This record gives sequence, structure tokens and C-alpha cells, in this order.
Amino acid sequence: MNTADVKSTGMPVADPAPARRSLRRFLPVAVLLSGLAGFFLLGLGEYLSLSMMTEHILELDRLVAENFWLSATVFTSVYALLTAFSVPGGLVLTLLGGCVFGTWLGTALVVTGATVGACGVFLAARTAFEETLRRRARGWLGRFEHGFRRNALSYLLVLRLVPLFPFWLVNIVPAFLGVPLRTYVIGTLIGIIPGSFVYASVGNGLSALVAVGEEPDLGAIFAPEILLPILGLAMLALVPVFYRRFSTDHGEERP
Repeated sequence: MNTADVKSTGMPVADPAPARRSLRRFLPVAVLLSGLAGFFLLGLGEYLSLSMMTEHILELDRLVAENFWLSATVFTSVYALLTAFSVPGGLVLTLLGGCVFGTWLGTALVVTGATVGACGVFLAARTAFEETLRRRARGWLGRFEHGFRRNALSYLLVLRLVPLFPFWLVNIVPAFLGVPLRTYVIGTLIGIIPGSFVYASVGNGLSALVAVGEEPDLGAIFAPEILLPILGLAMLALVPVFYRRFSTDHGEERP
């Protein structure tokens, strides 16, 4: 407390530092929400449509051929930003990545961009809201948090492998449950590879489909020959959870 302030007014003056720190906690979230609002206000959604992509596919191919690594860097950065802003359009961008960069490199760029963007959302949410949610929802959150923390990587892999919930929701919930950043990065990075690879491979043949007037099959990931192996990976990710549950039930779990 400043002594001069006490002498001049006769009363102690509240320290504004805690209030400033509190506001700074919400700054990253405010930036991300501003980005999302700006995306819709500027009408940028029309540029993230399948029709727009197919219309300009030849131009995009030419740009990538002329400036390959610059294009790859810009693509990954844009993917990361749009993921951080929670903008819908990841599917179209993934198809585009496979189309102009090929299946393997396209998958790598998509996974990198999506992971970086998801980590941005995770860190912003954890910084701004974690303590608030813990105080207001200590009951149900505490019960859920205990199981999630013990098996965080397994649960994350399942949520990433099988799209049970929106991608943006899976980005922020782990932040409220105390999941370590390292676990979050690993679970996100590995978990989104299969789906990204499938859609990048669909995008890889997009030029040929457009040339003959056809559209890509966006439901390809739900084909049994693709979905069943992904579900198998999800079940494999749950093996540690089942093992711990079995060990606990039989009194075999060790600290």
C-alpha cells in the first residue's frame, strides 16, 4: 500500500494490481473470441466452402508449385489460427491440404496446425477460467476430474479418434480438468492423425474429381473399412482404463 495515498485521503487505497492481473488472465480468451467474431462479421465463411475451394483449385495448385515451402508455412499458420479461433471449416482446409500438398505432407501440415491451434485454446481457457469453474462446479467437476486425470491420455485419444463431441469442445474441457499440457499435446497430436489422413487422402484426388465434374465423398470416414479400424484404435486406447478398473476391483492396484 502506498503511504502517500493513506496520508492524503486518510483512508487506505485498494491496490489495483490484483484487478489488473485478473483482467490480463482473460486477455487471451478475448483475443480468440474477437478472432471468431471478426471471422463471421467479415463474412470470411464463404471462403471456407467446398465450392470456393474447387473453383480456385487450379490457382492454388499453381501457387503451391511456385512457392512450395512458403505456401506450406502459410497453410499451417492459417490452420492453427482458425483452430484457435474455433472457426468451422477444418474439414475443407484438410481436404485442401491433401489436394495441394499430397496425402502425407498434407496430413502432417494439418496435424501440426490443428495441434498448435488447439494448444492455444487450451492454454487460454486454463489461464482464464480454471479457478472460476473449480469454485462454482467443485462437486460434479471434482468427480469427473478424478477419473479424467488418472486416465487423461486414454480419454483424450478416444475423444480425438472418435468425433463424439465438437473439436472446439474437446479443446477446452481438458483445461478445466487439470490435464497437463504435455499429455494434452500428445493426445491431440496422435488422436487426430487417422481422421486427418482419411480426409487428406480424399482431398488428394480432388483435382481429378473436379476435372470430371464429381464431388468428394465427405462421408468416407464412416465407411466400415475406415471407421472400424479407428474404433479399434479407440478401444485400444481404453485398455489402460479397463486395466486400472479391473485392478482396483480386485485390490491389485499399486500406488
